[in-house]
Amino acid sequence: MKVIIIGGFLGSGKTTTLLNLGRHMVEKGHRVAIIVNEIGEVGVDGETLSGSGLIAKELTSGCICCTLRISMEYTLQTLEEEYDPDVLIIEPTGIALPLQIKEHVALMGLPDLSFAPVVTIVDVSRFNMELSQVPKFIMTQIEEAEILCVNKIDLVDRETLANVTGRLMDLNPDALIVEFSAKRADAQFMRFIDLLAGEGTARQAGENRNSIELSQVSSYSGKCSIDTHGLERDDMVAMILKVLEEVKEKIELINPAFIGHVKISLSLGKDLVKGSLTSSQGQPLVEILESSSKDHEQLKFLSAITQISKADLMLIIDSAIRSNLASAGIIYEPANPVTNLINITGTKN
Repeated sequence: MKVIIIGGFLGSGKTTTLLNLGRHMVEKGHRVAIIVNEIGEVGVDGETLSGSGLIAKELTSGCICCTLRISMEYTLQTLEEEYDPDVLIIEPTGIALPLQIKEHVALMGLPDLSFAPVVTIVDVSRFNMELSQVPKFIMTQIEEAEILCVNKIDLVDRETLANVTGRLMDLNPDALIVEFSAKRADAQFMRFIDLLAGEGTARQAGENRNSIELSQVSSYSGKCSIDTHGLERDDMVAMILKVLEEVKEKIELINPAFIGHVKISLSLGKDLVKGSLTSSQGQPLVEILESSSKDHEQLKFLSAITQISKADLMLIIDSAIRSNLASAGIIYEPANPVTNLINITGTKN
């Protein structure tokens, strides 16, 4: 089984990269399985990946390079027994250290295991912000990568792209660098896939490090059952946009240069409405995907933001979701058994 580990900071584009990579490999006849690690207690991206026809497993409530190693080993063994993939793609949380994950997987003693070069995805449009907000963590992810993917090149001019790529070459001269926009399966993206055919080197990160502490990121997640009373899908899209705009405005009052990721997903039968916000400089985005969920109408959220207290983050997220659901006339109740949930009084369970 070939293991591909794709790291990168929160909001760098790992899931989009994963989707296109997984689909390409399935088309080429590979049996592909994916493990997604979310830092919060509620996973958001697993449904997106499963809806695309890929075999995806979620690990939540921690980081697989720190607190979830036992869960990771169990999930790997289960996938191998039940599905027997020849390619396993691991998408760790954005505040994980991919090289450390590789070392832990290598020590699990699974037979016939090989590794692609360790990948770190860099959002070229936010690179300078990331270095200013979490310099030590970003430097570690870059320095330990074997392939550096410069993503979202469609969002910057040539000068910015050249400057960031040059800086990455200085920080890690041994890494292979490829520039692309992950949402485009073009020739540049195909070059990235070709690079994954190589073998990773036997590098070691040294002593174990707590990546959550290193990143200094606060996180908060939850979910709630809702009743939209048959409101149109476009109304739900508008509502999620309003939530993300309010969240952005309030976080900026505390950290005007924040980076991270706020994700909101809303299951509406066969549709999955998914919203995303990645920084103070970016704008909220909403997309409509096909849903594989058999659950009733449900809203999930996951947030992880730099240089803000968890108490403030919880208050901002809860307030924005609660007020906008009420304005839209949507009834909602907590979904058990999950902690950190919104309920009708806005308290924490």
